[in-house]
Amino acid sequence: MSGAGYGLWFWLALSLLRGQGAHADAMGLVGLGLGLVMVSVGLLSSTLHLGKPLRAWRAFSQWRSSWLSREGVLAVFAYVPVLGLAALFVSGNSWAESMVSPLLVLLMLLALATVACTAMIYASLLTIPAWSHSLVVTVYLGFALHVGGLLAAALVSMTSTIGNMVGLAVMLSSFILWRLKRRYWRDIDAGRLPASRNTALGLPENRTVKVFEHPHTEANYLTREMGFVLARKHSAKLRVVAVILFAVLPAACALPLWLFVHFDATPWLCAAALSAMLGSMVERWLFFAEARHVVMLYY
Repeated sequence: MSGAGYGLWFWLALSLLRGQGAHADAMGLVGLGLGLVMVSVGLLSSTLHLGKPLRAWRAFSQWRSSWLSREGVLAVFAYVPVLGLAALFVSGNSWAESMVSPLLVLLMLLALATVACTAMIYASLLTIPAWSHSLVVTVYLGFALHVGGLLAAALVSMTSTIGNMVGLAVMLSSFILWRLKRRYWRDIDAGRLPASRNTALGLPENRTVKVFEHPHTEANYLTREMGFVLARKHSAKLRVVAVILFAVLPAACALPLWLFVHFDATPWLCAAALSAMLGSMVERWLFFAEARHVVMLYY
């Protein structure tokens, strides 16, 4: 949700910066508001995972060493240009027009930086190879720009004509994102954990180590949050579902926009955006479910 919201803000700011679209103020307000809701819902939902949500504010003080803290700080800063732009659009003061462009550029930079920090929370964890992969940050940014771009295009199409190059851009974006995820999945399937039971015991890898007795008698936090045995069992099917939703269907919806001139693009772009959003949710759930944690060797 938050990634799509930041992507929407980025493309919306770029569109307004280039002066595209009639009724820019109305479209800008709707887009800023939609992005605000999505980003806020995504950020607030992350606090539900905390043991003490009321202490979440303490994370902001660790920005020198924590990517999670940097994400929180940048997320708060991103509200500043959004609220500033909303105030300027509502007031309609001509004297404030010179402030619009700097705020739009600032919003674009903060949106990308916040998503990158979100990705680095996981990419910095060397004990989880599936997360410390070199493509994690690229894929996070790719999904934010892909889904957010579809939402922004759908909004723009409601007030102005969309060129056929938008359809080509959507198909290209879908193809690139599919290729990135395909390579990522291939790598994690072939990857190994950086340690094993043999490593912990100081034994060579060719020795077979078996568990004599399990270390627990019932499920605990780690087994609930990091096991995901069922998810890995059906991961191949879920990958296909994700690709169909975030790549195949959006590309299929974009094909008529590229082939036909004066085509009503709004319903097709709305359908593509909804499909990509659902696909990104499946993909993101798999991102967590398929990650093999070193700590699970103990369990």
